[in-house]
Amino acid sequence: MNNSFSVQIYRGYGHTNNLVVYGHAFKYRAKSTQNFSDNLFVNIRYLFRLFLLKPYPWAKVNLIFNDQVISQITEYDGFFKFEWKAVQNISAGWHQVKVELTDDVGNVLAVNTGDVYVPHITQYAFISDIDDTVMVSHSATIGRRLRELFIKNPRTRKTFPDVARHYNFLSLSHTDAEHPNPFFYVSSSEWNLYDYLMETFSYNKLPEGAFLLNQIKRWKNLIKTGKTGHEGKLIRVMRILDVFPNQKFVFFGDNSQQDPDIYSAIAIKYPKNIEAIYIRNIRPERAAHTQQVLAQAEQQQIHTCLFSDSQEAIDHSVRIGLINQPK
Repeated sequence: MNNSFSVQIYRGYGHTNNLVVYGHAFKYRAKSTQNFSDNLFVNIRYLFRLFLLKPYPWAKVNLIFNDQVISQITEYDGFFKFEWKAVQNISAGWHQVKVELTDDVGNVLAVNTGDVYVPHITQYAFISDIDDTVMVSHSATIGRRLRELFIKNPRTRKTFPDVARHYNFLSLSHTDAEHPNPFFYVSSSEWNLYDYLMETFSYNKLPEGAFLLNQIKRWKNLIKTGKTGHEGKLIRVMRILDVFPNQKFVFFGDNSQQDPDIYSAIAIKYPKNIEAIYIRNIRPERAAHTQQVLAQAEQQQIHTCLFSDSQEAIDHSVRIGLINQPK
């Protein structure tokens, strides 16, 4: 195998009749080992290398799952998506998949393994934005967003106080540690930041989950990070609801950009699938507009909460019966 080729697999999700795995194929991707330094130049170099890559377009990739082999062709940016039905019933939990990148005659150029998560049949599932909902990102201001990325490493990035505590309570909402509720983290951040975000979430002890991010970027577009259109976010959220039509969803976002409008639009269209919408009040000057948008969802008997800190959101979750009173 040629060491310059590589395959990146992102955590997938689904159930026996509909399994989904995403990934990228690369002709070249810079090594980006993070040493969690506080040195500004070390962090800038690490971040830059996440965007130093050359996708492999129109390449053949094979997914191997148990005894199944599914083939696919990557898109123009090296992105691939496998969506398939398992031939046997799949138990709840994490399951390994393997993806091979091959040339035109079938020679394997690169191979990697990843995981697909099959949730337990629980009552709730949670979809959360990342920037300015979980992590302090200043996503509406490109200069401040880049400053956060450049001067911090994945372990020094700030998460909001009590957000991990709240999410961990919710992961056990009406269930137990052996059968946790699934979490899906949906963001306008690029797939370049996948490993970065995985480390941040793991370090801050947020619930494990599947990440659904945005179109990958090259180094020359680094300054535009997080600025891809939000219509893609709507599509990604809708795909999750389509895969799990029998579960009740709770949405988390913020009012720095378009989360209230996106979530309310989905809730109005699928009121029976949505239990609650939580919006972090990042932009107080937008609070009145946010309340007006959320009021439309409330007319569909959906709980809503505009909150400034996570303790308010925890108290609301207790009041509506999502979680028990924390000890």
